[in-house]
Amino acid sequence: MDGTAIILCEGNLTQPTGKTAHGLIRGTERYRILGVIDSENAGKDAGLVLDKKPNGIPIFKNLETAIENLGGKPDYLVFGIAPDGGMLPEELKPAIITALQLGINVDCGLHQPLGDDAELAEAARVSGATIRDVRKCKPVSELHFFEGKIEQVESIRIAILGTDSAIGKRTTAKILLDSLRDNGISTEMVGTGQTAWFQGIPYCMLMDATINDFVAGEIEHAVFEAWKNKKPKVILIEGQGCLTNPAYPGGFEILAAARPHAVIMQHAPKRKVYDGFPDYPLAGLEKEIKLVEMLSNKPVMAVTINHESMDETEVENCIKEYELKYSLPVCDVLLDGADKIIKELENRFPEVTK
Repeated sequence: MDGTAIILCEGNLTQPTGKTAHGLIRGTERYRILGVIDSENAGKDAGLVLDKKPNGIPIFKNLETAIENLGGKPDYLVFGIAPDGGMLPEELKPAIITALQLGINVDCGLHQPLGDDAELAEAARVSGATIRDVRKCKPVSELHFFEGKIEQVESIRIAILGTDSAIGKRTTAKILLDSLRDNGISTEMVGTGQTAWFQGIPYCMLMDATINDFVAGEIEHAVFEAWKNKKPKVILIEGQGCLTNPAYPGGFEILAAARPHAVIMQHAPKRKVYDGFPDYPLAGLEKEIKLVEMLSNKPVMAVTINHESMDETEVENCIKEYELKYSLPVCDVLLDGADKIIKELENRFPEVTK
């Protein structure tokens, strides 16, 4: 664990753009989360706001209020927002400057490197704080090209893909990871975005911070390293975007490079357009399933629901409808857990329990 942290998520905690904060609130092995900054929900419990389940993480109006109430400053301020395009909203820059001036380290997953900003870099230099831009492109010398060593990996590989970006693929993967381990099935997860890195997933590659020619190789390398070091029965691969997304079609590389044995499909039934692109209607669950199975020649083994804009009765009815229509197990892992998926995994791949 790197240290204590406060998450900066001003104005975005209840939005899909707050997904980095959501992941950290739900669990991280990299930091001990002390609180969240979001003036819209100040005074509330972050778990209660996010999942209707209190988890003891308070929400503060600003950094100064957080430090005052906590009785001291955290080791890190983590930028918890993932805006379209990955650029720093100008209105949030003062909070980052304040943190650096106080000697608080800043971790950020934007495409815009904060360390390249002269004002932020100077504030860090004066106070001795550090800026970690985790989404900064690696030098080519550190990248891996696809080699075909994925064929040596003996673990059952399951990709968690979806019908859009910011739809809950990583959340489902992390819940499934913990549930499989709780059931005695050795499992590792390969993260493909900055939030997985922030959560402390040890095998990560940041897909959208990687030169295109090396994306497949970096995915393969992360999966191979997880197998080589841990020899798990199962390896879960976090999806990015979706096959039909106009801006983030990241699922292609995952299918090509990780060569999963099966896919779990994450879907938000009430979502009609791609996140951030209101003029582009969602292709939808049925088309996405057909595309995945055509491209990979492997099955979609389950559907997981994102219950945004749905009440529990709507979720229950949707699960029944989808199970009848697709003849697949369907569940909402945030509401119901991952037992259905684990049972299906054991039925399809009995070797995972040997």
